[in-house]
Amino acid sequence: MVRKARIRLTSTDYKKLEEVCSELKAIAEKTGVKMVGPVPLPTKRLRVPVLKSPCGEGTSTWDRWEMRIHKRLIEIDAEERVMRRIMRIRVPEEVHVTIELI
Repeated sequence: MVRKARIRLTSTDYKKLEEVCSELKAIAEKTGVKMVGPVPLPTKRLRVPVLKSPCGEGTSTWDRWEMRIHKRLIEIDAEERVMRRIMRIRVPEEVHVTIELI
């Protein structure tokens, strides 16, 4: 039985997230390992409505700030040589990676 690694990627910048996904895909293709994904998970939207006027007087106009957290899920066969290559990938600061062995 082959163990699998479930890689969960989260980021606020989806372009950098896609770069890391494509690197993982390239590693899987080079080594000939079976890979499922990247599966896009629901995007979390953090919304903050803020009153524009600093004093609270005047018209009630609002700024609506929003931060989106994009998520991807990848399952890959956890062979030792593949996992070593995955650990060597340069990951940008905005992208958070969690690897879970199944």
